[in-house]
Amino acid sequence: MTETSELDDSFHVFDTTLRDGAQREGINLTVADKLAIARHLDEFGVGFIEGGWPGANPRDTEFFARAQQEIQFRHAQLVAFGATRRAGGKASEDPQVKALLEAGAPVITLVAKSHDRHVELALRTTLDENLEMVRDTVSYLRDQGRRVFVDCEHFFDGYRANPEYAKAVVRTASEAGADVVVLCDTNGGMLPAQVQAVVSTVLADTGARLGIHAQDDTGCAVANTLAAVDAGATHVQCTANGYGERVGNANLFPVVAALELKYGKKVLPEGHLREMTRISHAIAEVVNLTPSTHQPYVGVSAFAHKAGLHASAIKVDPDLYQHIDPEQVGNTMRMLVSDMAGRASVELKGKELGIDLGGDRELVGRVVERVKERELKGYTYEAADASFELLLRTEVEGRPLKYFDVESWRAIVEDRPDGSHANEATVKLWAKSERIVATAEGNGPVNALDRALRVALEKIYPQLAKLELVDYKVRILEGKHGTQSTTRVLIATSDGAGEWSTVGVADNVIAASWQALEDAYTYGLLRAGVEPAS
Repeated sequence: MTETSELDDSFHVFDTTLRDGAQREGINLTVADKLAIARHLDEFGVGFIEGGWPGANPRDTEFFARAQQEIQFRHAQLVAFGATRRAGGKASEDPQVKALLEAGAPVITLVAKSHDRHVELALRTTLDENLEMVRDTVSYLRDQGRRVFVDCEHFFDGYRANPEYAKAVVRTASEAGADVVVLCDTNGGMLPAQVQAVVSTVLADTGARLGIHAQDDTGCAVANTLAAVDAGATHVQCTANGYGERVGNANLFPVVAALELKYGKKVLPEGHLREMTRISHAIAEVVNLTPSTHQPYVGVSAFAHKAGLHASAIKVDPDLYQHIDPEQVGNTMRMLVSDMAGRASVELKGKELGIDLGGDRELVGRVVERVKERELKGYTYEAADASFELLLRTEVEGRPLKYFDVESWRAIVEDRPDGSHANEATVKLWAKSERIVATAEGNGPVNALDRALRVALEKIYPQLAKLELVDYKVRILEGKHGTQSTTRVLIATSDGAGEWSTVGVADNVIAASWQALEDAYTYGLLRAGVEPAS
């Protein structure tokens, strides 16, 4: 069911993540996944959610049945996707048209051939019969009380080959009662100027209400979508995070952000644009793909600044190096500290971390030099905020932040005759004036060290029980030295409420891992509000 939307019908944001987006390699959505994504999209405020092709597979049929019962749509209307009737038949007797009606969706999108060669070679029918298939199916579904959109497949290629026939398909669909006729760049080969010219001509020659569906094979899907809007299209079809076949579809989030912030069009309910970053990441989690860090507007790096020159300008006015305020799309500005950092970068990063550097130029300069010195050795702080904060606090307070002092550690890997391995680690340390020796086994030497450190510390610091290592990355630096190369390890840790990253660098992977583990546990205790040793 759908409640009345606060938006009018003059412009449509149409999402096809559940159908076209699901065709991306590596995505395999269950019905539960589709229901979860539909809820996120409705919460975001899109006008239409294309749920799939009922009757084509049991999963999509089940989705429509459950969506009607389980989701109270507040903003979106559910859309069923299917094809025009078969050649030589009647829409009223076509099984797949019947399945579209039985899905119960208030809106139906029909895919129709608009390229003459596709009609003759794929459908194996005449051009006139194809037009009759469009006319009959649209008018029949309209008579059954459904709103109908028509997707003209391969439209731009068809227009290039036979423009009059491509326009005839558009005209036929519109005259039969289709509310919108969507021009599809199915092969994704168009460029913005070409799209704008074709849409303008078709709009003038047919008078139909037009939409745009762009694939991203030239990297221009978002630009092509906006070019179509410039030419008069009032319906845009997109997918969350640009998911789709081959290289993907027009990305819903930059399209919507551009329409709202650059074009001044109200295409979402008031205040919903601020949920965009959260929604993007939530959908990425459902499809089990890591969110793209460099995605426009919603990526964690979309408003990240690294160069010292940029930081100096941002310190004066953030708008000097940002095209929008990141809060408008639910994102945040981030300062990256690296060997490219200047004083402004460190001051802004300190402010971001809640550490007041007090305008102390000597202190800031010392931090800058310390960062550059350590990055020369292989450390990277732009990807390890927690390690940088510990470094910064060390310089501010004049001594390292300490909860424990390590006396020694060792890790042993035993190769057994049966081909199995045993991994054991021993940690000796001091905490709260107590000497502790702990030994543990693991499924690898680093895991064994992690477990031994936990055994040693958890009785004294029970807060560590919440910590979980959620990611572990190893990179070999200066590869020309082979097995003697420097190793960098990045570890991501979570306490259930948030995550942080730490870095270690050494001439072997275990020593580098130990450094990152030490920082991870130290930062976890700091984050938990535990007072460090005096």
